[in-house]
Amino acid sequence: MSASPANRILVIDDQPDVRDALRLLLKTAGYGMVGASSPEEALACLRGDVFAAILVDMNYTRDTTSGEEGLALIAQIVAQWPGLPVVAMTAWASVDLAVEAMRVGAADFIEKPWHNARVLAVLESRIALQRSQQEAQRLAANNALLLADSQPGFIAESNAMRRLVDELKRVAQSGAPVLLLGENGTGKSLIGQLVHQWSPRAAKPLVKVNLGGLAPTLFEAELFGHVRGAYTDARTERAGRFELADGGTLLLDEIGNVPLEQQPKLLRVIEDGEFERVGASRTQRADVRIVAATNADLSAEVAAGRFRQDLLYRINTFQVRVPALRERREDILPLARHYLAAASQRYGRPQPALSPSAEQALLDYAWPGNVRELSHVMERAALLGQGAQLSIDDLRLQAMGLASNQNQLLDSMTLEQAEGHLLRRALQEHPGNVQRCADQLGITRQSLYRRMEKHGLRFSGTEA
Repeated sequence: MSASPANRILVIDDQPDVRDALRLLLKTAGYGMVGASSPEEALACLRGDVFAAILVDMNYTRDTTSGEEGLALIAQIVAQWPGLPVVAMTAWASVDLAVEAMRVGAADFIEKPWHNARVLAVLESRIALQRSQQEAQRLAANNALLLADSQPGFIAESNAMRRLVDELKRVAQSGAPVLLLGENGTGKSLIGQLVHQWSPRAAKPLVKVNLGGLAPTLFEAELFGHVRGAYTDARTERAGRFELADGGTLLLDEIGNVPLEQQPKLLRVIEDGEFERVGASRTQRADVRIVAATNADLSAEVAAGRFRQDLLYRINTFQVRVPALRERREDILPLARHYLAAASQRYGRPQPALSPSAEQALLDYAWPGNVRELSHVMERAALLGQGAQLSIDDLRLQAMGLASNQNQLLDSMTLEQAEGHLLRRALQEHPGNVQRCADQLGITRQSLYRRMEKHGLRFSGTEA
């Protein structure tokens, strides 16, 4: 069985005996070896394969001892494959040549005839250092991706959200794909993060990508990465999102917006875990758990021919609908207080309280923009509100929106919820006036008192 790329060494030397001797030495240490007899052959190997390190002879033309061929080859390798450890070796060792090899990019220098322990020690240390640097870069990239799209705060006091949490905690333990459905702004991205945190992959990377925001020309480079020179602006190599998420979770937001012509490429990597960087011929693998999210009706998209049915089958092993905010009314006020506290701290302002009228306005509003809209409203109120208590005016909700959403809001309520809502609205419109509240509701004063006690309500003003 051939060695993996993580343990494969490229040896470039024009003498077959040297290559054979190094092959035996490297084999005893657990390394595989590919031999090349010339710079041209070496470059061809590098374009078609991956290596952990390279041993480079400094001279190839007969009777040449200047080392210029080796220096030119090292410079070319370093330019095209930055970060790959290159170790120079020559029988015509000198301090000047060693210094020059290091100057053009060699990581170390070995003299011929070599000491076996020295060769192995140099390779081991240089490969370990390169892996450490790659891991640090990958973690930095992952952290940047997370920080760029972080959404703090998760509240699940309503029955709808508690059921969702219980279901997702069970689903998260598997490695199966999860499809999150729901309106814009319901917090699907945050739910996707929680699926990762609750899963056995929690210690591995979580990488997010908004597929709806990717230009078609950048789709492959963003997801699969690219090699240097793959296109005009590709000045360095870059790992794609699948490579960054290896071992962890990849959150594909707005998957319903993936162009039809790109869907086969996405299907392949989800099915087989295989992909190629743009501009490369070598196939790579990534072990990634997929969590996809969309506000689109993917079944309707399939029927319309805009979404592949086989791709839908691959991503919806577990399909979960995230409820709209109007369907989880018990969470509205706790979420509002959370976002108000966060915004107040962010802007260095004292945190105001919500007045009863403001709380009622928040409960009455249907929130077409869901949790995202609520967070924006509270941020604006924290920044522009005056005094220690926020009034309904400080929320700056659209009055027409409040009125037009009443029927939609009532339609989503149970009978008990609707009764409590109508009671609170009457008490707000006629503070302290028992008879007017009862008249508006079409009930007696005694019936009004019984219902208020049932819902834990009381008058805020002087009774009449």
